[in-house]
Amino acid sequence: MTKDPKSLIRIARENGEETIAEPVDLGTRVRELRKARDWTLEQAAKQAGLARSTLSKIENGQMSPTYDALKKLAVGLEISVPQLFTPPQQEKVNGRMTVTRDGEGQDHITATYEHSLLADSLTRKRMLPYRARVRARSMDEFDGWVRHDGEEFLYVLTGVVKLYTEFYEPIEMRRGDSAYYDATMGHNVISISDDDATILWVTSLG
Repeated sequence: MTKDPKSLIRIARENGEETIAEPVDLGTRVRELRKARDWTLEQAAKQAGLARSTLSKIENGQMSPTYDALKKLAVGLEISVPQLFTPPQQEKVNGRMTVTRDGEGQDHITATYEHSLLADSLTRKRMLPYRARVRARSMDEFDGWVRHDGEEFLYVLTGVVKLYTEFYEPIEMRRGDSAYYDATMGHNVISISDDDATILWVTSLG
């Protein structure tokens, strides 16, 4: 499924003043992430499973990547897709708060999940909270493990899910159950309910 990356950029909006700041430039952000790892274009492209020319065009703003390409970039850089559009943390910011009403989250649909990003108006967050409808019913629906930096907290809101992780046996979880784990460990979640299950995910950024 192809997503317009412009819709994802909304998660990088600045809040705290009368106006909203310009969204994060994806090409610049990808270049910064690559250089922070001291990788050449060739190394980063190989890590992401993309052609060098494709990565070069993304960094130079010469093409808008598909959502599949964004996922490959995120996996290659060992971060989550939303972190591609989140500015790096800089100075400490105090006294901030935002409220997300039911139905107000920014929705991003994939083949396996329907994510609703919460508190998306704040940048330089240390946590990324989002509600997800789990559409996947089998591990075969995933293109390998999901891995990214930080730690992650999962809380089952409705239905029954099965949490698969790289180093542990699959765990069946029901409403009210929760798990906290190292997000660099491969992980995926499927619904084993008749209806799609819903979960709350909170991912640390850093």
